[in-house]
Amino acid sequence: MSNSDIERGGKNSNSRINNNNNNSTTSPYYVETGDKQWTSWLIPMFVVANVAVFVITMYVNNCPHNNNNTSAFQSQGSCVAKFLGRFSFQPLKENPLFGPSSAALEKLGALEWTKVVHGHQGWRLITCMWLHAGVIHLLANMLSLVFIGIRLEQQFGFVRVGTVYLVSGLGGSILSALFIQRNISVGASGALFGLLGAMLSELLTNWTIYANKAAALLTLVVIIAINLAVGILPHVDNFAHIGGFLTGFLLGFVLLLRPQFGWSERQHLPAHARVKSKHKAYQYGLWLAAMVLLIVGFTVGLVMLFRGENGNDSCSWCHYLSCVPTSKWNCGN
Repeated sequence: MSNSDIERGGKNSNSRINNNNNNSTTSPYYVETGDKQWTSWLIPMFVVANVAVFVITMYVNNCPHNNNNTSAFQSQGSCVAKFLGRFSFQPLKENPLFGPSSAALEKLGALEWTKVVHGHQGWRLITCMWLHAGVIHLLANMLSLVFIGIRLEQQFGFVRVGTVYLVSGLGGSILSALFIQRNISVGASGALFGLLGAMLSELLTNWTIYANKAAALLTLVVIIAINLAVGILPHVDNFAHIGGFLTGFLLGFVLLLRPQFGWSERQHLPAHARVKSKHKAYQYGLWLAAMVLLIVGFTVGLVMLFRGENGNDSCSWCHYLSCVPTSKWNCGN
């Protein structure tokens, strides 16, 4: 692994410190060089898939055709970037993110409570993860995915990181559908917050192998707090963020365990000095607790959703987690 990796660190033998002195001085997060380096290919594929789905969405949207044949669209103004033909964007008054109409997103699988519960279209909990409301939305999410996801995939491989991404996206969709029932929701943000949550739990469960633990923890907490704070703005689905983060946080304890320090070198140590257990007792405890919470959480969430229950009925203040009204805006619907 590269010693400049900001997410990993380890207690190192003197020989390792001497051999890597130059690198260790440039980054406070030193990582064991004996760990396997994976090649990241799944995250780039996810990026390509999201971009391809957006192109398909714009093709289906066909703003010029809809703008000429639907009076509702005419009142919003003309299409943006008309030189793109049927790929041109909806009027900015309708969609300021340079993207398709809500009707096109709904047609292709946006998360919409009525269709999930009463239309028995549970597949929308998954398809909404691959749709984006506009170019700005897409770029923000894909840049975040590249920055976070590739690093994690290089550390843990495509199976574990892919699982965290997809399951976290589902968790975000479930929580979003429980609390936001009058609007559609799209985007990979829930899955991205799942990766952030997994990074945090990975740091905690593998605490003993990190150097500069406080700095790594503080950095992650600040990044997560800022991103969640942005979610209280209107038109941002913070419930998807929170649901994805909590799912990823629990999955990190289950999937991102590292062996305790010295396990990989045990064959070179004398018998009396060998590490007997691959993981520490607290890691097993966190694994079990996280697994139980995941199973219970998904079970309760899905049962409530398909029964048609509204999460706001059980939590009168929870709507403030997604939008806080101010003198500058009214959350409304």
